[in-house]
Amino acid sequence: MTPAQAKKYFKDNDIKYILAQFVDIHGSAKAKAVPVEHLEMVLKDGAGFAGFALWGFGMGPQGPDYMAVGDLDTLQAIPWMPGFARMCTWGHVNGKPYAYDSRTALKTQLDKLAKKGMTLFTGIEPEFMLLKRSADGRVVPADDTDTLEKPCYDYKGLARQSAYLDRLVQSTRAVGIDVYQIDHEDANGQFEVNYTFGDAMSSADRLIFLKMAASEIANQMGLIASFMPKPFSNRTGTGTHFHLSIGDGKTKNLFHDDKDKRGLGLSKMGYHFLGGLLAHARGLTALCAPTVNSYKRLVVGRALSGATWAPAYITYGNNNRTCMVRVPYGRLEMRLPDGSTNPYLATIGILAAGMDGVERKLDPGEPNNTNLYEWSPEQLRDAGIGVLPQNLNESLDALEADKLLTGALGDDLAKEFLRLKRMEWVEYQRHVSTWEVERYLEFF
Repeated sequence: MTPAQAKKYFKDNDIKYILAQFVDIHGSAKAKAVPVEHLEMVLKDGAGFAGFALWGFGMGPQGPDYMAVGDLDTLQAIPWMPGFARMCTWGHVNGKPYAYDSRTALKTQLDKLAKKGMTLFTGIEPEFMLLKRSADGRVVPADDTDTLEKPCYDYKGLARQSAYLDRLVQSTRAVGIDVYQIDHEDANGQFEVNYTFGDAMSSADRLIFLKMAASEIANQMGLIASFMPKPFSNRTGTGTHFHLSIGDGKTKNLFHDDKDKRGLGLSKMGYHFLGGLLAHARGLTALCAPTVNSYKRLVVGRALSGATWAPAYITYGNNNRTCMVRVPYGRLEMRLPDGSTNPYLATIGILAAGMDGVERKLDPGEPNNTNLYEWSPEQLRDAGIGVLPQNLNESLDALEADKLLTGALGDDLAKEFLRLKRMEWVEYQRHVSTWEVERYLEFF
């Protein structure tokens, strides 16, 4: 789209404001509203922000402005905000691309892949909880009748939130996000909205747009759309699975090979990429499961529905959802990311780990197709199957030690991520929970 085409688009769609939008280090959407008459300013100089006011941009109060320079290819109307359009941006400081901007950092890695004649494609599957506050202030599922112990794919659960889901789907499809299926997931109040895969940058941009839509449409209806990984201790958590393939820049999926003797449709490159994911799994966990709450999802154990669906084991399988990686024929499904992941940072880590496997020709071994939830620690150890980090601090240690991943993020961004996440861990360690008070107040 050219600036002239953009101006016509504004007129045709009655757009008055552009949201110059980016994400902070946590993946939370940030924006400024700019009247459309100042389009050229956003495209040339960018919309200005005080960098110190943002999470993870490495600035003090004496620092320069963070300038969000518009990416015109991402311009799209915001159906739930009449008169507004969104435009993703590139972070600049002092006229140069800014290393702390996660979208800019992802572009750096994708450009390196493009120089090899390849494109990373991702299909992201966002789950979320549709909730509300009860009269006594508790957070509960939005539908009072959504109480089944095994609610996955339940017709009633889907039907009774059809008004919300229809608004969400129509809003995203209206701007070219091709939603192709919606279902009620395995926790009460939990839904998944799937949209067609695309190049990795576009998929990440679309995920942020979908999160914006889900949250604000819910708010307009007096509800809460939560991407928190584990809001209820006895229910399954919220994942954001990444389906992965690499194209040759034309039409070929380089991960696909019908001659695969294991019957998974994977090429040697696909297996090597998988080997890289497994080799860097512990460091990747910090990027894909980046909150204290994430590890309430990754802990193995039973839920009321029968399983947690947690991808807690560092291995892969054909259709084995207890593994970190599942192999739908001819592609990989990385099941580790959850609803709190910054998709730009997660994609950087996934790409770097996978391509390290390709370059070193790492062998992922044989697939595991047993229910690993039922295995003892001794069985896992004897089979050489590792368990993913079980808390944020453990995963941060692994990331800090993984120089390939921190190098892919860039030294500045990696240090900032580790610094902030270490602070989050310390704050969590200092917190006294209700569970502790109830258990210990008069225990001694």
